[in-house]
Amino acid sequence: MAGGEGTRIRKITKDKIPKSLVSLLGKPILEHQIEALRKNNVKQIYIVVGHMGLKISEHFKNGEDFGVSIQYICEETPLGSAGSLFFLKDSIYEDFLLLFGDVIFDINVDLMYNFHKDRNAIATLFVHPNSHPFDSDLVVVDENSKVLCFDSKNNNRNYYYSNCVNAGIYFFSPQVFTHFQELKKVDMERDLLFDICGEIGSVFAYLSSEYVKDVGTPDRLEKTAIHMKNGLVARRNLSNSQKCIFIDRDGTINKHIGLVTSPEQLELEMNVVEAIGLVNNSGYLAIVITNQPVVARGLCSVDTVNEIHKKLHTLLGNQHVYLDDILFCPHHPDKGYHEENPKYKIDCECRKPKVGMIKTAAAKYNIDLRQSWFIGDTTTDLLTGKNAGLMTALVKTGEAGGDGKYCLEPDYSAKNLLEAVKYILRI
Repeated sequence: MAGGEGTRIRKITKDKIPKSLVSLLGKPILEHQIEALRKNNVKQIYIVVGHMGLKISEHFKNGEDFGVSIQYICEETPLGSAGSLFFLKDSIYEDFLLLFGDVIFDINVDLMYNFHKDRNAIATLFVHPNSHPFDSDLVVVDENSKVLCFDSKNNNRNYYYSNCVNAGIYFFSPQVFTHFQELKKVDMERDLLFDICGEIGSVFAYLSSEYVKDVGTPDRLEKTAIHMKNGLVARRNLSNSQKCIFIDRDGTINKHIGLVTSPEQLELEMNVVEAIGLVNNSGYLAIVITNQPVVARGLCSVDTVNEIHKKLHTLLGNQHVYLDDILFCPHHPDKGYHEENPKYKIDCECRKPKVGMIKTAAAKYNIDLRQSWFIGDTTTDLLTGKNAGLMTALVKTGEAGGDGKYCLEPDYSAKNLLEAVKYILRI
């Protein structure tokens, strides 16, 4: 979809070129996209053009010089973010990938496609956390990754939210064309995706840590150029093994007050925002691994824990940093508490110091555990890292190792999360 006028980047285009031809490290944005598609063996491409579309077709012609086959669809009048799909209804008879022309990405397309097909989805959205969720359209999903609704950036968000952003890359089943019986203006989220959310097969969200960034503003274009130069964009592709800094929650990220049973109780430790920001720009993933026995003990529900994590996402996102994922264990094996929830009173494989959560994350994000770390404030965290084959760091916040459950030494001791991260990144 390369038909937009690029009002946000007019400072660069000066209305002389379409935004998808803006240069990024010596190549147009659209050329970077075509190279990424070709690398994933996607070679049949339709480009929707509108504003100064002739400049795009003159540059790429039929695509032969770029190793692909290109056809063009011209919007005589603007049709919104999805209306031009009407022109494809008699041309495409299989699942197809759709992306917007101002997105730089390096993803493993096969992984997203397999996710899409496994769920028999009509539409699959690539979603991820980003550094500015407060001005992004958010996707609300259930525990099975099914999209429930969309939270517009124009909403008055006087509530906590998950940092789950629609990145502008989609897989669609040809079933989607049943929604295009006439040529008209269609908004991708408000008109199309909202319409099909209730259908069988429906809409799913594919969460990935891979690099996808809207470069439709000058500052984002500049930041992406830095990430391309230092190799961050390519390293994040899940075809490559990833490095991760696993982080405990209570006492490491937020202040230790005992058991946290409501969002109001969560308050960030000092320097946490700076620490996580450094991780975001380093090539390491930042994933929280936390025991939350409050569920098993009947002190709060899984939904409440999720609300607590929404507050964490919101606090961090407001400061332009993010966590790649949060995994928590709701179980506790010891019985006898008055309010306990028997459903969660089990001896599971996910409760630290067992490594079930780390194994889940490692499989999902192709993490090389030998190159990864666990940072926490207890000896339970240290043993978890050791059991998973990780390097470990103990912070002097929270319990500062005073739980005394296990006798072992960390690979590094730090006064707080920031100092630990700086040591790992050798800053």
